[in-house]
Amino acid sequence: MQPMQHQMMGYDRAITMFSPDGRLLQVEYAKKTVRQGSTAMGVVCKDGVIFVTDKRLIDPLIVSDSVEKISKIDNHIMATASGILSDARVLTERAQVKAQQHRVTYDTMIDTLSIVKDIANLKQICTQSGGLRPFGVSLLIGGIDERPHLYETDPTGIFFEYKATVIGEGEVEIEEILKKEYRDDISMAEGLAISVKALKQVLGDNFNAERIDAAYISLKDKDFSVFTKDEITAASNGRKRKK
Repeated sequence: MQPMQHQMMGYDRAITMFSPDGRLLQVEYAKKTVRQGSTAMGVVCKDGVIFVTDKRLIDPLIVSDSVEKISKIDNHIMATASGILSDARVLTERAQVKAQQHRVTYDTMIDTLSIVKDIANLKQICTQSGGLRPFGVSLLIGGIDERPHLYETDPTGIFFEYKATVIGEGEVEIEEILKKEYRDDISMAEGLAISVKALKQVLGDNFNAERIDAAYISLKDKDFSVFTKDEITAASNGRKRKK
């Protein structure tokens, strides 16, 4: 059955209605929204986990530092997103509250997978409940437990753990670069260089260090930190970040 016939018969109007060929069309539309979003990638390294994202500043009058694509969930967990960023903000704030509640209740840091499962469960509920719509956002969640972890959740509520992954615009092209250049013993400095180079290739003349956000959590101290603009610029020029 062709997509237009689906629309004429109304299968794309209700989140709880399967089409005759077993599809939830509203969920598929939400996944298309993610593919149109700004690029975000994560890389697990031997000494931590890093995120590199494109802030896609559409107005030259916007203060670039006011746009944050990477959020701290807890000292040892961070998140970034592609798609409808207001949806991402709601999910991120929920995760921040859950992490703090766990710390107050148990006096320990929450594990990364618990945060991922909580977000994925809420996303899944929104694919089967009348009157709701799916979250139009995919999230990357990175953290350090005994070792670095990187998870991706999509609008269906499914999640997978990755060594390196990318969501949003340019996903196919950047994924090929990551597959070609990723190694299990990669350092955060090398991961930053590969990620920035991939974004530079996709953005072309539009590339600018001002529109790039990059952050990391190191395995050594399990603490969230942000790469400086100088470090991002150095990585884009093929130089290692400063120690």
